[in-house]
Amino acid sequence: MTEPAQQPTRRWPLIPTILVLAAVAAMIALGVWQLQRKSEKEALIALFQRNVAMSSMVAYPELPPVPDAMLYRKSSIVCLEPVRWDPRSGTDIKGQSGIRMIADCRTGAEGPGVLVDVGIGDNFTPPKWTGGTVQGTIVPGPEQPTVMERAMGKAMPARAMLIADQPVAGLRASAVPSADDTPNNHLAYAFQWFFFAIVALIIYILAVRRRLQP
Repeated sequence: MTEPAQQPTRRWPLIPTILVLAAVAAMIALGVWQLQRKSEKEALIALFQRNVAMSSMVAYPELPPVPDAMLYRKSSIVCLEPVRWDPRSGTDIKGQSGIRMIADCRTGAEGPGVLVDVGIGDNFTPPKWTGGTVQGTIVPGPEQPTVMERAMGKAMPARAMLIADQPVAGLRASAVPSADDTPNNHLAYAFQWFFFAIVALIIYILAVRRRLQP
């Protein structure tokens, strides 16, 4: 009688396992990093809240980037001349929608230029405003670097903006963004990375077990 042929021994694939474990480890590391970013963002929001509560004024920063300790603080500038207008959608202090009139002002000692939100209008026509002293709140400017630009090291220093306490003639006062509105989605991102790591590991284990079955 001839003996039945022995089935070849199937081994756990080494190289694919190493690659999958490396990918899972990278996902877990990204999740841990997001948890660290969550703590940093919470500290930043707390700083902004303290800044809002301060009544003293600070000198407007000469050049970007603006230190976090100056955001949401009161300041004033002298706009010698608005050299460019950048109308954008926004809301006034009563929550009514409109067009934010943002002037790029030529200044003196305050620096090479300052963005000033002088109020909310009902259309895109800039106001007949030639400049002057503006007092208001320092907030992040409308042009902020994207996550991709920051990751690639191509992010330009972000400019801040001064939202005027008193709008110019014919406009309504713009709403000042709340420090609490600072995005903090890092906990959700961390859970996503941990979830991806678990799913990838489970799928790989099931696939290998199926392959090893005689």
